[in-house]
Amino acid sequence: QLQLVESGGGLVQSGGSLTLSCAASRLTWGYYAIGWFRQAPGKQREGVSCINNVGRSTNYADSVKGRFTISRDNAKNTVYLQMNSLKAEDTAVYYCARRSSSTCSRNPNEYDVWGQGTQVTVSS
Repeated sequence: QLQLVESGGGLVQSGGSLTLSCAASRLTWGYYAIGWFRQAPGKQREGVSCINNVGRSTNYADSVKGRFTISRDNAKNTVYLQMNSLKAEDTAVYYCARRSSSTCSRNPNEYDVWGQGTQVTVSS
């Protein structure tokens, strides 16, 4: 069964950077779009970014455009989320997930395999 494991979260000061990684356990990784989502306490899960199966199409929430960059290395079964100019409002648990399609979407209801999440805390 496909498993996703996030890493790279932590505590960072406002204006700082972090890079999250999402690693998969199966070699069929390159067939699927991958999304990054986040959920802050008391808030709904939000689609942050997504990338299609070959990395040629990406999508970002308006709140992170110009600050976050999603990328993937299918040879390493890994998707990355580079987060720059972090703000306190970026504080959340960040999840990666697989969509059973090659195309990108930021709707969490369209994703069927989820990682356990990694905490990102931005201090102001």
